[in-house]
Amino acid sequence: MELWIPITIAAAFLQNLRSALQKHLQGALGTRGASFVRFGYGFPVAILYVVLLHQVGGFAIPALNWAFAFWAVLGGLAQIFATIMLVHLFSLRNFAVGTAYSKTEPVQAAIFGLILLGEKLTIGAVGAIIVGVFGVMLISMARMPLSWKNTVSALASRTALVGIASGAVFGISAVAYRSASLSLDGPNPIMQAATTLACVTTFQTVFMLVWMMWKDNEIVQVVRTWRTSALVGLASVFGSACWFTAMTLQQVAYVRALGQIELIFTFMASYFLFHERINRMEVAGCLLIVCGIFGLLFS
Repeated sequence: MELWIPITIAAAFLQNLRSALQKHLQGALGTRGASFVRFGYGFPVAILYVVLLHQVGGFAIPALNWAFAFWAVLGGLAQIFATIMLVHLFSLRNFAVGTAYSKTEPVQAAIFGLILLGEKLTIGAVGAIIVGVFGVMLISMARMPLSWKNTVSALASRTALVGIASGAVFGISAVAYRSASLSLDGPNPIMQAATTLACVTTFQTVFMLVWMMWKDNEIVQVVRTWRTSALVGLASVFGSACWFTAMTLQQVAYVRALGQIELIFTFMASYFLFHERINRMEVAGCLLIVCGIFGLLFS
């Protein structure tokens, strides 16, 4: 088994754990605060990770460059706004369906990878993308009679647009992170990914701190809920370390495709933790998305 596969599965599990904790925090913190904790409580651990790799592992810290700075800032900003949209999405639909909408990301990441990095798509990958799109359409139509008019209306709904937009911006973020990590041309993929993670999470923390202090006083609530917030930060930084490493080892589209195994963890969390009901069409839509994802993975 190639190394990127178990690393990606671990990343998907940690990402689902982080999202579940963020949904729990949203009521106490609001959308911005619940989004901030993934960065604010995670960046010290990311920096410590680089220090340990350098001091204990003996890996050299790669030299930074302007190309790295560009991609890191682009990816960091994209991830911030995608996270805000995802957290907001949880208030519009249940946890599993909200997450499924955002999981159109692999399809969009494949397209962005083609545009920005020249990573080509096979005919099988195109077919997998079409299957995934049908899955999104089913989820959109799950609570209304099937018809073309209702399909267009559902896909144009606020929930669908926020979810798909979240997936698109997450896709841009993933491609930017791969570009940032590869631009370091460092001693090994693990150190390149760790350095990228440390720089990005530090930038994101500073950016969001300034934004929150300017817009509101949510930072006070972030401090008060430090126990749960810290768990979000830890799950986020360890998950991001896995994502960054996997995306340094393999194309973004394939990593994000396998990462959709998160939907299995999501359904379990939705049912057992949040006691949410999911109808058959929503399940069928999510399964189609998963089929499209695995079709993309093995194309």
